Amino acid sequence: MREAFGNRWGFVAIWLQWIQNVVWYPMQLAFIAVCLTYVFGVNIGNNGFYVAALIIVFYWASTLLSLAGKGLFAKVGSWSGIVGTIFPAVLLIVLGALWLTTGAPVQTDMHASAMLPPWTGIASIVLIVSNVLAYAGMEVNAVHAETMRDPGREFPRATALATVLILLVFILPTMAIAIAVPHSKLGLMDSVNLAFQEFFNHWHIAWATPLISLLIAAGAIASVIAWISGPSKGLLAAARTGLMPVALQKRNKEGVQSHILFAQAGIVTVLALLFVVIPNGDTAFATLIGMASALYLIMYMLMFAAAIRLRHTKPDVKRTYRTPAMNLVAGVGFVACAAAFVLSFIRPAGFTGISGVGYPLLVAVVVVVLGVPPLILYALRRPGWDVRSDEEKADDQAILVNPAPKD
Repeated sequence: MREAFGNRWGFVAIWLQWIQNVVWYPMQLAFIAVCLTYVFGVNIGNNGFYVAALIIVFYWASTLLSLAGKGLFAKVGSWSGIVGTIFPAVLLIVLGALWLTTGAPVQTDMHASAMLPPWTGIASIVLIVSNVLAYAGMEVNAVHAETMRDPGREFPRATALATVLILLVFILPTMAIAIAVPHSKLGLMDSVNLAFQEFFNHWHIAWATPLISLLIAAGAIASVIAWISGPSKGLLAAARTGLMPVALQKRNKEGVQSHILFAQAGIVTVLALLFVVIPNGDTAFATLIGMASALYLIMYMLMFAAAIRLRHTKPDVKRTYRTPAMNLVAGVGFVACAAAFVLSFIRPAGFTGISGVGYPLLVAVVVVVLGVPPLILYALRRPGWDVRSDEEKADDQAILVNPAPKD
């Protein structure tokens, strides 16, 4: 974005990458809060005060752990993903297959005609926006392309493989949930736990439900701690070029960007109160999805526009991989993101607790409040905000566009 549109929009892009993660944290912690109700066998998952309190306590505790800067949870992050996400997903698929083969009652229509949701108006397809978050962040992996032997061939293949795996991890477990859980019980936050409960109760091993819920919660908590400091490092790098006040660039003795972490903890605390203000937990969760999606989709629209612009303004740059039909590929991406952006302001059908007018207003207010600051900071920037050394300033000019294949 900086190469295509200048420093202002480069700063906006890195800010949006960071801030959408901040909105994601209360979503993940709300999911953890519901998981823990299955662990302890208490029916308080819809209690907004409980969910908000757990989000605030867990996030601040995670922030304090991250400030230690030891990198412990970054090291176990991959294992938490396997134990808390991949294993439960595979188990759901296996249990769903057994459910079908043993003739247990199927709670959803499996005919081809039922594969698409019934059209009852635009609000009936709004939850498709949540699928955007399934792929959000894939562009960050591009920083690892430089470590590949032949990024021109290997990185596109890795991206294609990741796309297929994401589809499998999201679609197959979702089908397993749909065949076991009655439609009247399905929700955004607890469907995974309900599915395991249905499966385990059916096979008379109800004691396994708290165990798998604890495993999922532990994996989710580890992922939050592992992610807390990561995205803000990119924001710190931008801030140190003079784009943010010196106060927000402060790091503790461990080198952790402490003031940015405190700022994002404050934002998470405010967002957690949505579960108190909006009495329906699923609606509060959907509202956070809309906010995070809208913020990230702005960045994606800028990214696709930048790709088109750079293809035309710098056509002679040697690239190890060249996207064919860039105008078409990036154009489709831009239009899809623009459509999803509009949908993120529409309340999903069947969700209560906030009016059809109040929902888009709330999402819009948060998107503006969290999305406009980089433009204000850029306009107010001062030379004294640039605290880099001469060596750092020189290195900032060396942008590696395309590494040569390694021998």
